[in-house]
Amino acid sequence: MFARSISDMMIKPGSSPVFGTSADYDLPFEDVTFTSGDGVTLSGWLVKGESDKIIIQSHFGVQCSRSGFTPEGKGMIKLWKTKIPFLRHVRAFVDAGYSVLLYDFRNHGESGTGSVPWVSWGPEEHADVLAAVRFVSEHPTYRDASVGLLSICMGAAATTYAYGKGEAGLAAFPKIEALIAVQPLLYPDFVRGLGIPGFLASGASKVNHERTGIDLDTMSFLPHVKDIPVPTLVIQNENDPWANRDRVQQYFDALEVPKEMLWLDLSKDRAAAYDWLGTHPETLTAFFDEHVVP
Repeated sequence: MFARSISDMMIKPGSSPVFGTSADYDLPFEDVTFTSGDGVTLSGWLVKGESDKIIIQSHFGVQCSRSGFTPEGKGMIKLWKTKIPFLRHVRAFVDAGYSVLLYDFRNHGESGTGSVPWVSWGPEEHADVLAAVRFVSEHPTYRDASVGLLSICMGAAATTYAYGKGEAGLAAFPKIEALIAVQPLLYPDFVRGLGIPGFLASGASKVNHERTGIDLDTMSFLPHVKDIPVPTLVIQNENDPWANRDRVQQYFDALEVPKEMLWLDLSKDRAAAYDWLGTHPETLTAFFDEHVVP
């Protein structure tokens, strides 16, 4: 029973509602849907700025959607006490001349259910990143636009897996010019950070494998970091109690491209860096302005 409860906490979808709309921030937008290569219908917002450069945002997992995080419905232990609306930094992107595509991963928000109806921490979700980039590359307004990727936690993992697919993955899209990877995390790091006892973690791992067919304890995006071909900014709250600092450093060290590492000195909360995105968007826009060139 405890093992199944832990598995539910780690990979069960359904706690990631979409809240608000881009109109709340006076942003011109369009509701869009597109389909992944394996047939999952994905929902999103296309926020309309300039047509020559666009940011594609991939959010973090389980408790998040395209619009961010809300504490409602998250039980007694909450990732963050207040809402984290991603549209705050989207407003800054649009003011800086970017259009933005925000979408819900499979099994999140208003997107469809995947063939694996659980959160896989990136191996399944990589197909959604590919679908989002393909949608932009085929869009009549943005097919010639330069692209930046803002990939947050599971979004960073999924993006890295997608680069690991070579020409069948993100390497097929040369208009991608930069990546910001926010707090990349492997499943075992999360378990360790939560302090889950070994015997319970082992039981949860068995349940995870039964549900997803994936061994989350050994599956890793790290071998694919070297396949990322674009300038990359890695962002990590150094006080994040769930993160493995050495693992983040491994991610950064494995990059074989122009790269920057930004260690944030924030509160001891996993979500502090996610909230920081909306309070310091100038850091994001500065990096994209340098590398995403129409």
